[in-house]
Amino acid sequence: MAIRVFVTGGTFDKEYDMIKGQLYFKDTHLPEIFKLGRCKLDLNIRTLMMIDSLEMTEEDRTVICLNCQKCEEEQIVITHGTDTMVKTAETIAQAHIAKTIVITGAMIPYKFGSSDGFFNLGNALAFVQVLPPGVYIAMNGRYFNWNNVQKNRSTGFFEEVNPS
Repeated sequence: MAIRVFVTGGTFDKEYDMIKGQLYFKDTHLPEIFKLGRCKLDLNIRTLMMIDSLEMTEEDRTVICLNCQKCEEEQIVITHGTDTMVKTAETIAQAHIAKTIVITGAMIPYKFGSSDGFFNLGNALAFVQVLPPGVYIAMNGRYFNWNNVQKNRSTGFFEEVNPS
């Protein structure tokens, strides 16, 4: 069965306007990334929104959650901004969806050429195929259970809240 990929925006898909000196959204970069990565997985990509996660509302999270519930795929990857991905993971987990859902993002926009997004996305695709149903965050080469992860704002890395 195919893997569903939901796009929500975040740093991953930001572009840089050299004239205004600002980051902005245009289109998702995922098709280009999958082509460059020579991805042979059966993927169904759908853009739900293109927003910075700091601007994400509870209504936006509900849209993400409802799309996870109603899609036929049982393996889902969500690209998301790193600042509030844990909050979105919590919203999805509270819905008790019997699917494997992996949320990932980037600290550096893909278009900058040195983005961690390419690596994180590849990891998310691998993790979604092997993890049991549940909600996870995939960042920095690792996966984390949704309720045991935080973004360390000093280092920019994701880490366990309660390491075992």
